[in-house]
Amino acid sequence: MLVIDQIQKTFFPGTVNERRALAGLSLRLEEGDFVTVIGSNGAGKSTLLNAISGRYGVDSGLIEIDGRRVNRLKEHQRAKYIGRVFQDPMAGTAPSLTIEQNLALALRRGKARGLGPALSRGQRERFREELRSLELGLENRMTAKVGLLSGGQRQALSLLMAGFTHPSILLLDEHTAALDPQRAALVTELTDRIVSQGGLTTLMVTHNMEQALRLGNRLVMMHEGDIVFEASAEEKQSLTVPGLLAEFAKIKGAQLDDRALLA
Repeated sequence: MLVIDQIQKTFFPGTVNERRALAGLSLRLEEGDFVTVIGSNGAGKSTLLNAISGRYGVDSGLIEIDGRRVNRLKEHQRAKYIGRVFQDPMAGTAPSLTIEQNLALALRRGKARGLGPALSRGQRERFREELRSLELGLENRMTAKVGLLSGGQRQALSLLMAGFTHPSILLLDEHTAALDPQRAALVTELTDRIVSQGGLTTLMVTHNMEQALRLGNRLVMMHEGDIVFEASAEEKQSLTVPGLLAEFAKIKGAQLDDRALLA
C-alpha cells in the first residue's frame, strides 16, 4: 500500500529559477492497485516517482509505504520496498555483468551487500524459469553480458528484475517511450502479465494515452504538480482518448489534441 499526503517539492527555491514541481499532491494506492499517470511535460510525473523512491526529498508532506513513513529514508534504504523501471533501457541493468548476475543483484535488492557464495543451482533454475516467462529466449543466454542485448530485451529484463522480489510498490517511468512500436508493444504486454500475475501494486507514468487507458484499474491526470483528474476502475472502462483530451481542455481552457497534451 502507498499513501502520499500533501507532498510539496520546489526546485531552486528563492532564485530566479524557482520551480514548483509538486504542489500538495495526495494519492493512495491499495494493495494490488495499478494506477496509470498522464499529463503534459513538466506536470511533475517523474518528480512524483523520484519523491517516492527517495531520489528527491520532499519539502513537506507524508510518504508511507506499507504503513511505514519513509520520508527520512535514503534511496538505497527504500530499495527493499520499491522496484523501478526507467525510460532509458540502459538505466535498469548493469551492462558489464551477465544476465544471471543482474538477476542475482535484483534478488539481493535492499539487503546488506558483501561477499557471499556463488549462485546456487536452485537460484539458476529459478532464474531460468523466470526468463522463460519472457518468451525471448534469454533463458538460454544467462551467461551473456547484458550490454549485448537489444533495448527491448534489456527493458524486459529490467521489468522482470523490478518485480523479482515482489516489491511493495512498482514504479514504471515511461518505460516503453524509448522503444520502437514493436518492442514497446512487447514490453507493454509483459507489463500487464507480470503485474497481473504478481498482483503488484503499481504506479506507471506514460505519455501514451491509449496505453494509460488499456493498462491498470485506475487513472490520474497531473498538471502543474498536482492531480487534476481521477478515474476509478468503473469510470476508466468507459473513458476514451477524446474524453481524456476533453478533461484536460477543461483545465487548460482551450481546445486540445493529443499532441498538445504531450507537449
